[in-house]
Amino acid sequence: MSDPVKLALIYYSSTGTGTAIADVMVKAAETAGAEVRVRKAAELAPQAVIDANQRWASHHASTVERQAPTLDDVAWADAVIFGSPTRFGNIAAQLKQFLDTLSPLWMSGGLADKVYSGYTSTGTRHGGHESTLLALYNSIYHFGGIIVPPGYTDPVKYVDGNPYGTSHHAEFGDALGTIDDDTRNAARHQAERVVRVAAALKKGFAA
Repeated sequence: MSDPVKLALIYYSSTGTGTAIADVMVKAAETAGAEVRVRKAAELAPQAVIDANQRWASHHASTVERQAPTLDDVAWADAVIFGSPTRFGNIAAQLKQFLDTLSPLWMSGGLADKVYSGYTSTGTRHGGHESTLLALYNSIYHFGGIIVPPGYTDPVKYVDGNPYGTSHHAEFGDALGTIDDDTRNAARHQAERVVRVAAALKKGFAA
């Protein structure tokens, strides 16, 4: 791709599921020709709270060197994929805090006309899969962004079952950051679709 799609993948993960999904998406997007920046939202929880949860503490330590997102990452991007675990049916405070810093870009029109998509994970089978993504997309409407959900545009989505975005049910007791093939397939498809649509829009805008 002579002028590759610039994709910012900005996510938060406490115990690793979101990181595992992000890593699959990054690889798929790069294979599809995109230039990718992957950023993990800064941790807001007190260290004592993190240390009280062995899985959280382990993942926090293993990803401490991942860069936090900045306004420049969003301004740079043609497309943005946001990822968050569900927190009572909503996105995590760590990701929301970053979104709340985007007002300067929003006021200048710098958030509009980009492609956006989202993914999530939950600790229960049904709680928050769809509502978390719908809550995330409320912000995108305000951005003037172009939401590109996976829909049911590939057979893998009939297995995954979530047209709003990739979602994963993290079973209690699973190994840190474990995701199954259904989630990997859904994540690959979503990333590829975001890059493909963003490339078409970028070409169209340039013309």
